[in-house]
Amino acid sequence: MNTHASHSGTQSPPEVPGNYYRFHAPHQHLGPVFGNDWFALKAEAFARFFGTPVFLISQTLLVMLWIGLNVTGVTRFDVYPFILLNLAFSLQAAYAAPLILLAQTRQADRDKAHADADAQHREALAKASEEREVLAAKQSGQLLALLEQNTKLTELVKEMSVHIESLTSDVHSKVVLDRSGK
Repeated sequence: MNTHASHSGTQSPPEVPGNYYRFHAPHQHLGPVFGNDWFALKAEAFARFFGTPVFLISQTLLVMLWIGLNVTGVTRFDVYPFILLNLAFSLQAAYAAPLILLAQTRQADRDKAHADADAQHREALAKASEEREVLAAKQSGQLLALLEQNTKLTELVKEMSVHIESLTSDVHSKVVLDRSGK
């Protein structure tokens, strides 16, 4: 612990342990939703992308372009009931729904694991706080005992000073009498 005084006369704060996430370590296997390989990372990114404004705006623009091109007659690859567009939406839903559900399930697992780790951390903090309170109470008791001993010693010194003063006075009076009586 580094407790040297700084130039301003105040002590520097105590050092904090470097392992902030030590309670989260047992849950690291829950990291990426689909695993750690390239495909898993891309699948998770894809599942996360589905709920973003960029995806929604892009999809809306693409559908408007698709319908606009087919209605105006610029191209006729998917005419009015837009069967191909419906098929594309069905295909998208068939892949998106399981990816999103899997991501939500694994995210719930990660949230539960993080909540467990946070609870362990809070318990450790509470235990450390209780230990500090017990130590502070013990030190307060020791301080009171020392103050009481100091008070007794001060009273003893006062009694001895009075006694010494009395003896000095007796010795002084005898010395003065001996000199004057000779």
